[in-house]
Parts: sequence; C-alpha cells; structure tokens
Amino acid sequence: MAVTSRQILVTSALPYANGPIHIGHLVEYIQTDVWVRFQKMCGHTCYYVCADDAHGTPIMLRAEAEGITPEELIERVERDHRRDFAAFHVEFDNYYSTHSSENQEISNLIYTRLRDAGHINKRTIRQAFDPIRKMFLPDRFIRGTCPHCGAPDQYGDSCEECMRTYKPTDLKDPKSVLSGETPVEKESEHFFFKVSDFEPMLKEWMNGGRVQTEIANKLEEWFEAGLQDWDISRDSPYFGFEIPDATGKYFYVWLDAPIGYLASFKNLCEREGIDFDTYCNPDSDAELYHFIGKDITYFHSLFWPAMLTGAGFRTPSAVFAHGFLTVDGQKMSKTRGTFVSASTYLKHLNPEYLRYYFVAKLNASVEDIDLNLDDFRQRVNSDLVGKVVNIASRCAGFISKRFDGRLCAEVDGEELLEELQDAGAPIARAYEQREFARAMRQVMALADRANQFIDEKKPWILVKDQSRGEELHRVVTAGINLFRLLIIYLKPVLPQLAAQTEAFLKVAPFDWGAAQELLLDQGIERYKPLMFRVEVDKVQAMLEESKETLEKTRSEIASEHSAIADQINVDEFAKVDLRIAKITAASQVEGAEKLLQLTVDIGAETRNVFAGIKQAYTAEELVGRFVVLVANLAPRKMRFGVSEGMVLAAGPGGEDIWLLHPDDGASPGMRVK
Repeated sequence: MAVTSRQILVTSALPYANGPIHIGHLVEYIQTDVWVRFQKMCGHTCYYVCADDAHGTPIMLRAEAEGITPEELIERVERDHRRDFAAFHVEFDNYYSTHSSENQEISNLIYTRLRDAGHINKRTIRQAFDPIRKMFLPDRFIRGTCPHCGAPDQYGDSCEECMRTYKPTDLKDPKSVLSGETPVEKESEHFFFKVSDFEPMLKEWMNGGRVQTEIANKLEEWFEAGLQDWDISRDSPYFGFEIPDATGKYFYVWLDAPIGYLASFKNLCEREGIDFDTYCNPDSDAELYHFIGKDITYFHSLFWPAMLTGAGFRTPSAVFAHGFLTVDGQKMSKTRGTFVSASTYLKHLNPEYLRYYFVAKLNASVEDIDLNLDDFRQRVNSDLVGKVVNIASRCAGFISKRFDGRLCAEVDGEELLEELQDAGAPIARAYEQREFARAMRQVMALADRANQFIDEKKPWILVKDQSRGEELHRVVTAGINLFRLLIIYLKPVLPQLAAQTEAFLKVAPFDWGAAQELLLDQGIERYKPLMFRVEVDKVQAMLEESKETLEKTRSEIASEHSAIADQINVDEFAKVDLRIAKITAASQVEGAEKLLQLTVDIGAETRNVFAGIKQAYTAEELVGRFVVLVANLAPRKMRFGVSEGMVLAAGPGGEDIWLLHPDDGASPGMRVK
C-alpha cells in the first residue's frame, strides 16, 4: 500500500499517581496503542507518549497517611504503572511524570506567556477551609446536600443525581471528608485564566471536526451558558509547582497535567534527538492527537486548546473521546469482584485476550462498552483459538512431517489469497478511523473463509493418497499464507501473537505492506501452540481474587475517611420517630443514577420516599419488604418529587448498602425503640 509518511504525536490521558491501573483504565490505553501500532506498521513516524499525573491534594494526603514523601509515593506508583502497561503490551515511546523539570519549565512558560498577554487575572474568592486540618479543601473533599435537588452525600462541585454543577459554598450541610468538620469560608487570592478571550477561536476549532459530534453538542452548552474564567491556582499546602510570581500559590493540577504531554515528549526529544518544534509549532504540518475518556473532554476541548493558542503552541489535530467500561452490564463492582486490577487479571489470563475483546467492541463513538464475561470467554475461544490459530495448527504439522518443514513454491486457492490481500485496504481504513470493531468483523469473516477453504480441501484426506502429495503441499502452504495474512491484520491488536508467528515463520517483523506478498518456498519452524482456550475456572479465580483484594481496600478507605459527627443528647435523639414501614411499590427514577422511588405503608398512611439504594437493590426485590423509616423527617422537595421520610440503611455506599430489617412479626406503623 503506497502511503505518504506522516509525522504524528499521540497521547493518552495521564493516569493518576494515586492507585493501580484497572481494566477500566485499559480501554483507553489499549485503544490508543492499537491505533499507534497501526500507524507505525504503515511506515509513519508516530510517537506515543504518556506520564503519571503526579500532583494534587489527594497524593499529598495519601503520602502523609503512609508516612512517606509525595516523591516516594509517585515513584512507587509509577513503577507499578509501567509494569502493568508493559504486561498488556501498551508500548509507549516515552512514559514520564508530570513532576519533572521539563513540565515545570513548560508550565511556567505557558503561564507567563498567558499572563503577559493579559489572559490571567487575580481576584479574591471565598472557599471552604477545614479548621481542623488547617487547609483549603478541594471540591472532592467536601460532601453535603445538593442545593438543587436535595440529594444527600454529594461532592462539592457536582451532583451525581441531578447532574448539575455548583460551587462548594452552595452545598447544604457541607462536611470535610478529612475531618468530618463543617468547613468555614475563608478568603484567598486566586489566579484565573480568561477562557472567554478565546471563544471565537474555540468555536472554530471545535466545529472543524476536531471532536466527535456528541462532544461538540455537549460543549455547545458551555458556550450557551457563557465561558467562565478558570481558577488555575491552589493554596499551600499543595503538592505541585509553585506559580512563578506568587509565593505560596501553586498551579492547579489540571493546568500542568495536559502540559505533561508536551513535557514527556520533550524528554523523549532530548534523549533521541527529535525536533520538538516540528510537532509543537503552530505552523507545523505534524499531527497531534489526544485519546481521552468522555468525562474530561471539557479540559481537553476548551481549556487546553485555549491555553495552547494563548501561549503560541499548536492546537490538537483532534481529541478522541471514548466511553466507560461496564462489566456484565453494570458498573465495575467491588463486591462482585468485577473491579479488576491489571495485576490481578494478569495472574489468571493472557493480556491479549482482553486487548482483542476490547478492540472487538470499540468504535469511533463515545458509547460505553461492556465486558460480558461469558461473551468474553466464548468470543476469545471462538475467534482467536477456534478460527485464527486453528488454521496454523491444522496445516503446520503436514509441512513438518511430509515436507521437511518447507513451504511449497506454489499454492492452491489463489483467488482466496487475493481476496484476503485486497481486504487490507478496507481493514486499514477501519483502523485509521478507529472503527476497530468493524476491522475485527472483517478479519474474522476472512478467517471463516480460510477455514472453509481448508475444510473443502481436506488435507487430512489428501495425506492418505501418495499420488496427491504435491496438491497437499500447495494446500497447506496456502493455509499457512492465509494464517499469515490474518496475523498481519491483527498485529496492532495482538503484538505478542504476531511476534510468535514471525518467529514460527522465520520472517522479519510484519509491516502493513507485507500482506501484498506471499510466503513461498522457504523453511518454517516446527509449530508450537500459540494460544489456549479461556476456561471458566480462570475467570472465576480472577473474580474471587478481586473480591479479596478490594475487601481490604474498602476497609482501609472506611478507616481513613470515617469521622464521628457532632454529639447530640438523649432528648435530641428522642425526637427521631422511627417506624416500621412496608414497601408496597418501587420503581426506577428516570434520570437518577442512585435513586429508587418507594411507596411505603406506615399503618395510618402511605408515604412517597426517594432512596439512594439503586445500585444495591432492584425495584422488584424491594416490594413487600419491611424497613425502618424516619417518619417525622420534614418533607424534602427534590428534582423528581417530594420525599416524605428516610429509609434507614448502613454501609459505605454503592452496592454495599444494607437496609435495616425489622424483627419478624413487625407491622406497618409500629414504633421502633
């Protein structure tokens, strides 16, 4: 395939240096790695860089809790991340850290250019301050009641129930996650980036095909609401880079994190003698692509291109967003063991199985993808073992035993071989367009055709007839070539299988153009099994180990973040009227992630109650159940209606919620004492 060589720089979102890589993270890195490997196979100059996102309050606090420095923590986590990525064959040209001299240099450069051009202003703001820990609180370290819908236990920046955003100071009954204390408001001078200065440029950039249609539509809401100045500073104590002209003020982690892409690339450039400006100059013909999750698109599609433009750097050629991973149709679950770390998966299963399964589901949209574990096992066994690898195992033995391990100079099935060679162009288009699922469907259809050819030629019958030896040789040589073509097309997805195949066939590493030639009249190695079936017990063992590992994690988290509320006296507690209630109806609440709507009978009357227990219980299993209700709680108006009480439950949340269950013999309306 004749191509014009391109110069491409590719990044994935930076994993946070505060915990392990899990299979949900791997969706993005596998997607990016496959695209990069394809570009390199086509002969393009393509660099893939990434780094650990190593700054911020959570890292500072975790290091403090472990009794180590933040530098020690991020160094340890980076080693673990590198190990897990390498094990899944995610091949970075450079993997670095945002806590680097290069990142500080470029962050300072971009900031000072923005400041000197008048795109930074300062103003005093009031923000939440923990009087016990003596520190300003990030939004995610404050929880309280949503000011819009009344949903309890929401973060300080947005509500997971009604999806609306707000300021932490707008929360009702806010509490510090660190101490349990009610935050106080305290003034502080902060630095703001004037994003609105770049509104025309951002609209033009966004509408130029730089983001998917779904993302462009979502970003349009930000323009309609009016672009707000972005707070880019944080107060001491904070683990990060100090702002050049402001002692005690630090760059917000989201300012220097995307700059970490450039810093990682600059580190590579200095080591390998690459011209940094060729890829970062505004007039460059090189291409720059970011692969990210859909939850961080506004940082990459608004703040980031505006920062780059204001500082005189080139903007991304495109930002590719993907959806989230569910497992068996639900969010990854600690209790079910489906919240699987990369290291746990690797103890039980071949990493290429997961690479193939994800790729077989991925396309260019931002849709979520589901890892159905039964389908995972069946698809790997059917496609990779039963279709692709099976072709080599069916033919290679004849080559070794009957023909001294040498392929024939001629083949049967020339038309089928040409069909597979011609398929390289549409498969390449699918890879280029990130329509990976379509590419895999095309490859597996070709594998079906190859197996059909072998079934029709029946080499196991030909071998019994000495007079048909030449025909047998041509047939099994064709089979090996069919297998080889399929592996070329699968190499971006299955690099380890491709390397094993290259060694088996005694050939140089495949590039995309290798599909245009056949492998004839040469020796090959004796065949050894290339892949094995996925067994049910392996999947189950992985799930069981994940339960054990994450049970410890859950206990540690509960220990770290539990805080005793302010004391109350007996008279105050006596005011709480607890009643037995029978759930007579339950239903989903459209648009709510956690809520179920319950109709409860408390004897003298029925009540309508919203309960945030959807992740732990289905509506059907609740009907007829007795629960304990706070009956004299004042009605609370929510976005979805009025809640007339509170069902009592215990647990850390999510799936781990346990309803209080009255003794047998209880009846609706009975008082609980």
